[in-house]
Parts: sequence; C-alpha cells; structure tokens
Amino acid sequence: MEKFLLIDSHSLLYRAYYAFPFLSSIKNEKDNANAVYGFFLMLIKALKRINPDFAAAAFDSAGPTFRHKEYKEYKAKRAPCPKDLSCQIEEAKRILNKLKIPFFEKKGYEADDIIGTITSLIRSASFNKRTELEVIILSSDLDLLQLVEEKVKLWTLKPDKFYDLRAVEERYGLKPCQLLDFRGLKGDPSDNIPGIPGIGEKTATALLKAAGSLEKLYSSIEKGESVPASPKIIEKLKKHKNQAFLFKEISRIEKDVAVDFNLEECWLREENKRIWPWVFQEEGFFSLSAEIKKQQTLGLA
Repeated sequence: MEKFLLIDSHSLLYRAYYAFPFLSSIKNEKDNANAVYGFFLMLIKALKRINPDFAAAAFDSAGPTFRHKEYKEYKAKRAPCPKDLSCQIEEAKRILNKLKIPFFEKKGYEADDIIGTITSLIRSASFNKRTELEVIILSSDLDLLQLVEEKVKLWTLKPDKFYDLRAVEERYGLKPCQLLDFRGLKGDPSDNIPGIPGIGEKTATALLKAAGSLEKLYSSIEKGESVPASPKIIEKLKKHKNQAFLFKEISRIEKDVAVDFNLEECWLREENKRIWPWVFQEEGFFSLSAEIKKQQTLGLA
C-alpha cells in the first residue's frame, strides 16, 4: 500500500525548539538552529519508519484565524512565538523547498485545516485514483484525531504511537467523529476552550456514549428523557448550551480550504531524494546528511 506522509510542521518545530538545546547556525553562530535541526531529525525518522511514497508539510498562517472571529478568547493565553523560533519556521520552509517537499499554508487558517483539507482530497475517489493510498499524519497535536478513519492514521513520536480507529476508541471510549462533541463539553485548556463548568472527561464520555452526539444529548434533555448525569449537571448543560455548540464548532477542522494541491507534485521522486544528503550537508547538518545517506543505502528513504 502506498503511503502519504502529512507533516504538522508547527507542531514538530515547537516540540523541537523546546526539546533541543541551542544549536548555532552555520550562517551565524549567534543564530539558533535547534528547531530546524530537530524538525528534520524527526522527518528523517519518519522516512525510515514508514518509507512514504508521497509527502507534504502544513504550516499555520501568521495572524488570527476564522476561529478568533467566532471566539475572541481562542488560544488567548498562549505565549507569543519566540523570535528565534519564528525565524527558524521560515528556514524550515526554505530547506523543504530545497528538498523538493511541498508545503502548504493559507491566511486565516491553521495547519490543522490544511491537513484536514489535503486528507479529504487524498481520500476522495474523484480526486485520487490510488484507492490503496494511506495517509499518515505526523503530529503531537491530538486535536487531529478527529480526522482518523480507515486508511488515515495519526502518528505521535512521543509517545511513539500510531492512532487508528481502534486506538482512538481505546483511549477515549469514543469514535473520532465524537471528539468534536467531547471538546464541546469538556473543552481544551491548551486552546483556551473552557467547555461546560463541572464537566470533565469521564462525564463527557459517559454522556456521549449514551447519547451519541451533542445534538442527540440536548434533544434528550429537552424531551425530559433520562441521561447519565445529576440534576446539577443537567442544569449546567441547559445554561451553557450555546457555548457547548460554539466550542464544538470552533474545534472542527476545516476540510475545504482553497489550496493548490496536486498529488503528483508530492511524489518523492528518486532523483529528488538523491540530493537530500547534499542539502543537509550544505546547511551544516552533517549528522542528518550521514543518516539519510545510510537510510538510502539500506533502501529506507
């Protein structure tokens, strides 16, 4: 089965920035290159592990997104991007260009939305004639689990875990399509989405297991039907109904962003892969150059 590696670039760059110590740039010893190094180290690990036939990267756009317009507190508590990380994001794009690995971004949207759109396009029968093409999303962001379906997996490097349909249900007790409802009830502190007061993971899971969805849950409540919650929780659900649906909606990953995506342009051609060791060597990442040479010798990249 052919594989498409879809990289959540901001997720990996942020993780690398805080995981690796300062690494001086080959261009200027005062410039930090730790995030770029860590990003491509993780990419090389992915190439070795899954040996994809296609690859592309997605980036967040600068500035507010459509979600900020719907909910002004969205991600309001996040610290601004460190200046030396912001510079490295642009460096990562430049090197991806040299490696001939396409990257995508769109003003007003997050990398999640780009990933959702590309995944949807790849899985579309009218777009993709390769019916056996599997999508593997590389990210540490579990918000992307809502995209998991047959032949679409999320891979996190730490912990090293592949999330397929079964793994999502084992972790949450819910299907990927129910995770939006879950966030509508429980919220997500990392995105500054508070959820419904008094509803935690266990209560949200129990409610959705019983009802199936947020819409069906509120239908049952309005009809006076039995739901697995105390009268106090039911009153909170009634009081915060609009917020629950708002939080669900802003958590939804878009799948119809206008991106100029061409599957064949993401094909990892052998003639392009042959230049990768020299690209890393030119950038001063000699250990990455040596590792990719080794993988290519073994037929793993």
